[in-house]
Amino acid sequence: MDTIDRLRKKLARYERRVVAAGSLTKSAVLIPIVKGASGLELLLTKRTDRVEHHKGQISFPGGACDPAEITPSETALRESQEEIGLPPSAVSLLGPMDDIQTPSGFIITPVVGYIETLPPLHLNADEVAEVVLVPFEKFFDDTLRRSKSREVEGKIVEVFFYDVWKEPVWGATALFVKRLVDLLKSP
Repeated sequence: MDTIDRLRKKLARYERRVVAAGSLTKSAVLIPIVKGASGLELLLTKRTDRVEHHKGQISFPGGACDPAEITPSETALRESQEEIGLPPSAVSLLGPMDDIQTPSGFIITPVVGYIETLPPLHLNADEVAEVVLVPFEKFFDDTLRRSKSREVEGKIVEVFFYDVWKEPVWGATALFVKRLVDLLKSP
């Protein structure tokens, strides 16, 4: 059974953790898994220095929910189209994963999607400096993952880093990847 079919089945029976937004900003990101020439790849973006939050960081396409949007999937697809020109029709949604709350005041829902054929992308130059495609298998190599304990709002949290590109994938993005890898490794 291939990775995408396994992931689709696991997400279909996954009971995700939902965090109540309260006064926090609800948002969603797309975790795009792309069929590349030599295997599966994760599509990430390098944010510009002009965005309001997380300047210059490696992230998944996504952002704040619009009031009219009912599901995180709607937000993730809209934001991906706005940021990198990815048409929603190119994405086969596999399912959402656990929400996380960030120190910057967001509740983020990651939505996993599969892209059989990556269409030409058109980057929003105000938000995205570059699209980064990383072989998915690199994230399964434990020697490329590290973590550090940091104090955030009086609590000690473990922050993950993946050294899979010229800049590390870290923070919420790395946590989403770790949870995805852990799900695929689980029986």
